[in-house]
Amino acid sequence: MNTLEWSDALVLGFEPMDRMHREFVALLGQAQSANDAQLPSAWSAIVDHTARLFERESQWMRKTHFAGATDHMLQHRVVLNLLRDGLAMTRRGNLPPVREMAQELATWFVKHTQSLDAALAMHLRGQADTSLRRSSA
Repeated sequence: MNTLEWSDALVLGFEPMDRMHREFVALLGQAQSANDAQLPSAWSAIVDHTARLFERESQWMRKTHFAGATDHMLQHRVVLNLLRDGLAMTRRGNLPPVREMAQELATWFVKHTQSLDAALAMHLRGQADTSLRRSSA
């Protein structure tokens, strides 16, 4: 099993997002290495953190009128629903599909971060730069 680890390839240069992403990677690593008794609580922590992460990103997108918000938030809803399905599976003791889901989640996260989140981070950095220029004028 390849455990996802934080790397420079995941850094987007928008610290609030990078911080939440580092936490996600740490939680996913804990779930990937969890034994059967630990997996339900580890998966629950991922679901809770991911819900907060996605809500925060949605707030940023709405507040700054991000052009790609609709598709980005749709992907978040789909993934969060799958994670919640995984949580229900862990509570029933059906762990093998959740372990497979953790592997798929790691792959999805890297792709999502390097594409949709990278575009959002670039947009947010631009918004911050625009605000700074306005305040110094």
